[in-house]
Amino acid sequence: MRQIAFREALREAMNEEMRRDEKVFLMGEEVADYNGAYKVSQGMLEEFGERRVIDTPISELGFTAIAVGAAQNGLRPIVEFMTWNFANLALDQILNTASKMLAMSGGQVGCPIVFRAPGGSAGQLGAQHSTAYEAMYANIPGLKVISVSNPYDGKGLLKSAIRDDDPVIFMESEVMYGEKGDVPEEEYLIPIGKAKVVREGSDVTIVSFNKMMKVALGAADELQKENISAEVIDLRTIRPMDWETILNSVKKTNRLVIVEEQWPFASVSSEITYKIQKEGFDYLDAPIRRITSTDTPMHYAPNLVAAYLPDVPRTVSLVKEVMYLNK
Repeated sequence: MRQIAFREALREAMNEEMRRDEKVFLMGEEVADYNGAYKVSQGMLEEFGERRVIDTPISELGFTAIAVGAAQNGLRPIVEFMTWNFANLALDQILNTASKMLAMSGGQVGCPIVFRAPGGSAGQLGAQHSTAYEAMYANIPGLKVISVSNPYDGKGLLKSAIRDDDPVIFMESEVMYGEKGDVPEEEYLIPIGKAKVVREGSDVTIVSFNKMMKVALGAADELQKENISAEVIDLRTIRPMDWETILNSVKKTNRLVIVEEQWPFASVSSEITYKIQKEGFDYLDAPIRRITSTDTPMHYAPNLVAAYLPDVPRTVSLVKEVMYLNK
């Protein structure tokens, strides 16, 4: 295993798939001459040329429409948005065309396309640059939604997404691009729709994804100091959800806490709570609890950013509540 940065793992995934399949190409704002806003596409223009690494105008709806049309005609585009906040401008093409085309054509016209970008907060970027959108896109039938937390999963799942015949939403994080992790030199794929138990435990299950995995694992470390054994699950794929892995863990621990960077209303944690209570009620020894971002836009001041996001101390406190240790 070598250690490479998250951005390097994503770049390797795209490079390998573009070498394997000439129908794969990358387009988006600043992906070519500037090597990407976050330098994910560093050097790709030199290798693949301007026909396959394409700079676009700052017109998300327009270049997304071109990519969707290309996918419908047999190509396999990767679309990079500068952030998922800006992809809202392209939502008509993602929701009304890409996600619905297979159904509307009676299975005759597919749309193999990957939409990728960072989402959620990344420090003091203000409300319009700081929204986590996993729940919104997971609510759209026809889309697959992936949200990764580390370089290994990023590379393996991006390669699977590029090969998938359905439109895939691929969510990253600006704060992770420079973080390093173990990535094999040999080729590998990670199946879409399979969660990962990243830490075994027996007393409580903590479920999370994307950069909130740091909070989940940090809380597990703190809880271990008090002899509370937390099992931590990284969802990796939001849609389709790996219900089996979550339910099997709850059968073992009998308690569930969910950590997500999402507003609480109609969120990923809302859906998990409903499903596990429906399918696993008899295994629960305590109510399911969750910690989310506050139900407001994220403000700019650093103290308000800290108050807005889930953190380790509040997660630890929530786990103690379901363990009936906090009265």
